[in-house]
Amino acid sequence: MREKDTNNHDQVSHYHWQYTPGRKGEVIARWVHEIAARRNEVQVELVDLKDFNLPYLGETVSEELEPRNQARHQAWSEKIDGFDAYVFVTPEYNHAPSGVLKNAIDHLYREWNNKAASFVGYGYMGGARAVEHLRLVMGELQIADVKGQVGISLTADFEDYSAFRPRPHQEDAVNTMLDQLIAWGGALQTLRTGNAGRCDQLAYK
Repeated sequence: MREKDTNNHDQVSHYHWQYTPGRKGEVIARWVHEIAARRNEVQVELVDLKDFNLPYLGETVSEELEPRNQARHQAWSEKIDGFDAYVFVTPEYNHAPSGVLKNAIDHLYREWNNKAASFVGYGYMGGARAVEHLRLVMGELQIADVKGQVGISLTADFEDYSAFRPRPHQEDAVNTMLDQLIAWGGALQTLRTGNAGRCDQLAYK
């Protein structure tokens, strides 16, 4: 999402999901994208991890240095670097996000710094534990994660576990999350541009 107001902000939300056949993340991500695209203050881009085909970290050095893998990494770096804020759409596997998403996050560091993030989890528990895991990761990357999040239930928000039928309150949850994300994405621009004010007072307890 790129902001369209006169403040020259360039806020972008960025959607990730896992790459598996028959994945439910795609329909959920597109639903979130449609809601976000209605907002006048930002522009939205939907990014699919499968379009980057990133190699897994930990492969042999020779494989990581192959030109095709370097090109994929560069494309991923350039894509992420241009955004100010992110919405991570993630499933939950064994109390954690998908390995594909975690691998994609781990490929970069500087590109994530001083950005804002929010989360849409999905699973039988609404992906809550996967989101908890990701919040810990965000701290290491110097990403400010907002409180608002969306939990999609595979039972309550899907019909017969197949057709996506989000409950009415879920759209309100998305908009609340986006309100927070857009505000933080804009506020953190001062850090990214080097115009942040000095901290003169600290409180210790």
